[in-house]
Amino acid sequence: MKKNNKGKTGPVMGEYLIKYLAEQLQPEFGSGFSKRYLELFRQFFRTFPIANSLSSQLTRTHYKLLVRTENQQKRDFYITGTAKNHWTVRQLERQINSQLYERLLMSSDKESVLAVANGEQPVHDAKTIIKDPLVLEFLGLKRESSYYEKDLGGAIINNLQEFLLELGNGFAFIARQKRIHLEGDDFFVDLVCYNRLLQCFVLFEIKTGKLTHQDLGQLQMYVNYFDRIEKQPFENRTIGVLLCAEKNNAVVKFTLPEDNKNIVASKYQLYMPTEQQLIAAMEKEIERFQ
Repeated sequence: MKKNNKGKTGPVMGEYLIKYLAEQLQPEFGSGFSKRYLELFRQFFRTFPIANSLSSQLTRTHYKLLVRTENQQKRDFYITGTAKNHWTVRQLERQINSQLYERLLMSSDKESVLAVANGEQPVHDAKTIIKDPLVLEFLGLKRESSYYEKDLGGAIINNLQEFLLELGNGFAFIARQKRIHLEGDDFFVDLVCYNRLLQCFVLFEIKTGKLTHQDLGQLQMYVNYFDRIEKQPFENRTIGVLLCAEKNNAVVKFTLPEDNKNIVASKYQLYMPTEQQLIAAMEKEIERFQ
């Protein structure tokens, strides 16, 4: 099927052979040998020519999704992620559709981010595990509508499994609206998680508007409290994530110390990003770091 009778590659001949084989095999063996399925078999063979390289942890349906990904590095990333995180077919499809690979490439240190995601490098920095943007389309909220922080927080709790999947490796939920009492004043952390890879608390503050320096200051106070009161001696420093609808990178840069590694601002989106949107965002990030 790869070469014609003269030893040369012949795509027309190949298509003819597939059609011919389908006509011969389908009546005897059923619809699993239709022309469409034979084309998928050929595509699978071309994508994975060495059978021993296939992971036994992935099903045939997983590979059916993966053969559509032409970029080998991208495909390997999803294979590794599926095997390591035990993604179901539905979860893998969601990661591909939400452009997870491309979003990780938007990081200023994309090599480290991909190495951490593939399990090739330990986690040392919050920026290597917190995606920007976070895609929250599974909440079912309309992108055109305005919401209070409590509405978004409630929707996250109602879809906690999907939220933890979007966060990535090692996250576990601890509490919602965690109360902090300081000399008669009460403060409430929107979401408290724990990351077993980093061995630290991860605090999420939700802002449905544009990020401000006051928001960062509030989150810093929560992080300081957890570091001094909640954290055990064997645990690492607390990470704070400001989850906002809009952010100004300059405000983040000049509000936080230059050596900051524990406070991260990440935008959230209530819809799946298109490839064009991601390309535009990546170009913007490249300009920012040049």
